[in-house]
Amino acid sequence: MKRIICVGNRFHAQDAAGPAVYDRLASHSIPDDVEVIDGGLAGLDLLRFVEDAERVVFVDAVIGLSGTVGVVILDRADACRYAAAAAYGHAAGLTYLLQALPHVCEGAIPEVHLVGIEGDADDETIRVAAELSVSVAVDGVSHTTPTATRLAGVTS
Repeated sequence: MKRIICVGNRFHAQDAAGPAVYDRLASHSIPDDVEVIDGGLAGLDLLRFVEDAERVVFVDAVIGLSGTVGVVILDRADACRYAAAAAYGHAAGLTYLLQALPHVCEGAIPEVHLVGIEGDADDETIRVAAELSVSVAVDGVSHTTPTATRLAGVTS
């Protein structure tokens, strides 16, 4: 199973990008082998959705990653490096889960990516993030993944 887990607080504008992507995906057709989950503010409770998955794409608002407004894709290692540098906010939530996976995940750790939405989450940005999330969930990430800034080789 491939999962898209949208996290954030829909009642706080600066953190509502993940729930907005969830709403968009929930109202559109997605492939049968992709499950879309409203992760809200669940933090470590999201572990149950990570275990036994083939690929997991988290969708969340990010701050200070690319220096521009838009959508970024990070793998688990890059997201953890950014968390360590405090550029990515949810200190006790999603980033803690990503850092803890090797220590708490039963079985193999799935391929994990973060689709981060930087800046205003307007309708076009939400559309792009939703489409990109499905693409990454279905096909993974390649150097030709369209429509986003890919951040690689990040050092803290």
